[in-house]
Amino acid sequence: MKRDPQLPEESPEPPPRPPLSSSSSSSSPAGQAEGAELAAPVWIFGYGSLVWRPGFEFTSRKVGFIRGYSRRFWQGDTFHRGSEKMPGRVVTLLEDCGACTWGVAYEVRGEQIAASLEYLNMREAVLGGYDTKLVKFHPQEKDAEEPILALVYIATPQNPSYLGPASEEDIAAQIIVSSGCAGHNIEYLLRLADFMRYFCPQAEDKHLFSIEEALISILPCLYYTEESLEETASVPQKSKG
Repeated sequence: MKRDPQLPEESPEPPPRPPLSSSSSSSSPAGQAEGAELAAPVWIFGYGSLVWRPGFEFTSRKVGFIRGYSRRFWQGDTFHRGSEKMPGRVVTLLEDCGACTWGVAYEVRGEQIAASLEYLNMREAVLGGYDTKLVKFHPQEKDAEEPILALVYIATPQNPSYLGPASEEDIAAQIIVSSGCAGHNIEYLLRLADFMRYFCPQAEDKHLFSIEEALISILPCLYYTEESLEETASVPQKSKG
C-alpha cells in the first residue's frame, strides 16, 4: 500500500535544543555518552511516525534497528493523535535486554542539525513528552560497518502523558476513537505496521501486529453497530393508543 510520506503538521516556534542523556544499554565508544558533544553528521533514529514523516530536511536515511529496547503503545497523545478528552496511543521504547526495535535513522548535516533538533524538540519533547538518549543504531545493509551513534526520543513513565501497559484489545479500542492535529490514531497504527511489513519483513513485532489484528477485528463490529442504529432510526414507529 503506497503511503503519502509527508503529512502537514503545524508546529509552533520551537524552544532551544534539548539536552542529551545516555542510554543504559547503548553508549558512546568510550562508554560515556552522557554530556557528549554530537559531532557532524548527526543521526536521528525514529521508530514511530518518524519512519514515514520525519518533517525535517536530511541528507540520507537508513533502515535498521537498535538493541535493548521493545516498542510499546504505552504513551498517551493529546495533540498529534488524540485530544485532552480522548488521548490517543503512540509508541515509546521499553528497556528490554534481549529485544531490538526496527526503524529509520536520518543523517543530518550542517544547518540541518540545528533545524531538525529544534523541530523535534517541539514535536517530540514539548508536545509529546519524550526525552532524548543516545543509542547504537545497526543499519540493515549487509555491508554495514560499525554501529552508528544516534539520537532517539523515548517517553518514560515519569512524563504526565504516559499511559502504561494495557491489553492489545483495549489499546486497539482506544486507537479507534482517537484523532488529533496530525490525523487519526488508526492511520498511525496502520502506517507503522505497513513500514514493518514492507521494509523489515524479517523482523518480528508481536505487540504491534497484535494491536493491528485486534483493531481489524473490532472495525467490522463497529460498522455493523452503526449501520444497525441507522436502520433502526429509519424504521417508522407505530403510534400507541
